[in-house]
Amino acid sequence: MGIESGFLDELRARTPLASVIGRRVKLVRSGRNWKGCCPFHGEKTPSFYVYDDHFHCFGCGVHGDVISFVMQMEGKNFPEAVEELATSAGMAVPKDTRRTHEEVAHSQSLEDVLAQTQSVWSQALYTPAGRAGLEYLLGRGLTRQTIEEFGLGWAGDGRGGLTNALAAKNITPQMMAEAGLMRLDDEGRPKGELFWGRVTFPIRDRKGRLVSFGGRILGDGQPKYLNGPETALFSKRRLLFGLDKARAAVRAPRPKGAPVTDLVVVEGYMDVIALHQAGFRGAVAPLGTALTPEQLEVLWQVDRAPILCFDGDGAGRRAAARAAEVALPLLKADHSLRLCLLPEGEDPDSLVRSRGAQVVGEMFATASPLADVLFDLLAGGVSNPGPEERAALRHKLVETAALIPDKALASEYRSTLLDRFFETFRRKKGKGNGSGGSFPSRSSVVEAAPIQLDAVQERQRILLALLLHYPEMVPEVEEALCRLNLSDAFSDVRGILLDLSAEGALPETGDALLSALAGQDEEMLVQRVLTGGALPLSFEEKDSSLAVAVRTQWWHFYGLLNFSQFQQQVEHEVARFWQNGGDSAEWKRLQPRLEALARLKRGEMEEHGL
Repeated sequence: MGIESGFLDELRARTPLASVIGRRVKLVRSGRNWKGCCPFHGEKTPSFYVYDDHFHCFGCGVHGDVISFVMQMEGKNFPEAVEELATSAGMAVPKDTRRTHEEVAHSQSLEDVLAQTQSVWSQALYTPAGRAGLEYLLGRGLTRQTIEEFGLGWAGDGRGGLTNALAAKNITPQMMAEAGLMRLDDEGRPKGELFWGRVTFPIRDRKGRLVSFGGRILGDGQPKYLNGPETALFSKRRLLFGLDKARAAVRAPRPKGAPVTDLVVVEGYMDVIALHQAGFRGAVAPLGTALTPEQLEVLWQVDRAPILCFDGDGAGRRAAARAAEVALPLLKADHSLRLCLLPEGEDPDSLVRSRGAQVVGEMFATASPLADVLFDLLAGGVSNPGPEERAALRHKLVETAALIPDKALASEYRSTLLDRFFETFRRKKGKGNGSGGSFPSRSSVVEAAPIQLDAVQERQRILLALLLHYPEMVPEVEEALCRLNLSDAFSDVRGILLDLSAEGALPETGDALLSALAGQDEEMLVQRVLTGGALPLSFEEKDSSLAVAVRTQWWHFYGLLNFSQFQQQVEHEVARFWQNGGDSAEWKRLQPRLEALARLKRGEMEEHGL
């Protein structure tokens, strides 16, 4: 009796070894890996190395994976260590993971079905029936050595050839169906071979075990590429084609001065194989799906900044944008991505053949960090935007950065995206009809034509008026300000404040801000906000509590406009504060939001008639 190997593999894949060991041992980076002083014997010079899936001490020889580390470090038995790690990973150890000898034998028999199938198909490629497949592969520039290395084959015409060949080895259609080789009817009975008339690609897991097949049809048939279905051995969300070879290549020792082997994610089987043949042995590909969170976690266990390489067409750029959206909630300071967008009309396979390995290598070497290309992906197709488009894009950029759970990293991404926004779509400043000179003080602002506002618009006006009086608050509330859905006139005023903030030109006081806008087109917009009605605070007060009162009032009105989201944000911030052990300065920053939320919960929703 034992815990199912598939569950254990998933547990190891979802439990970063360096994180588990790093909670007990001080680790430092050593190339792609980590090193530290061995916790199992006293030493002053680090000889304990942590890799993506195992650890090894060159001093005392201790060796193992994440489960054995917990067992040895904490004195737990195997089930206890698995239970502890599974709980931390958000996984439950199901009762049915303990399998009988018959169940283990059945799993092994499925592996044998696939191995026998691989033998049949690889031999068929070199028969007259498989000539079209062999000519196709050779025509794509693959050598016979590469074809052999990847175990490529040929599935025949589908009229029972594979079924008959396997029957001679006592393999039944039911076993073929369980291994993902047969179609099933509505009642779950085998009804025909899944792969036929296709070049076949063996799919292996990260340890090199054969788990399924993919196939490419010749000619114009559909689907062009076909993957085996989900089985007891195969989960396409968690595997990457070529990962076993890429993982070994990335981890392999390299001569001094030799270039690092990059882990590169491309879109298809042939891209992976062509790159491996050209010397880029870190290439992998998803299995007919967009990149999944599970696959990203697997990639980061091998390389902390893998390269995502996409074809240079519209579909490739859309795939890059989708991959970025999947990755953002998973990013950490030491888990990032690089992106390489190929020239229009090219894919890695065609690029290697047309321009050579050196050009491809240069493109990979200059792959851009995700933060540098994310703006281009999100702003694609936007040019010379009007106020509405500017506001929508700015909101999209802020929302995208907010997907990153690490607060410091999210802030860096938000700043980078907004900097690019203001650099790309800088607001054109025009002069109004005024004579220029000093802008009137707050107490003598020239009256603008009154505008009729409903309750929601009046709350929006008050929010902006508070910021115009106290512009030093803008950087503190920038993210929340971008989230608001404002009317057009108020959206323009928001844009003025955010533009000035991004350009580092935001005055320190309200009077200085008004003077800076004097004589410009923006003057009238600002006047309408300031003269539209009374404000909820007396701005004549100068005591030390005013700064807190103003901030609390701003967040109060923000909550009136956006209560559910505001409550969720505050509760998330407080939870993160306690989780990260925040300091007094951080708690002081949270105080106005907490007070505002408390007021709203007490029912003070209609303060000042709003």
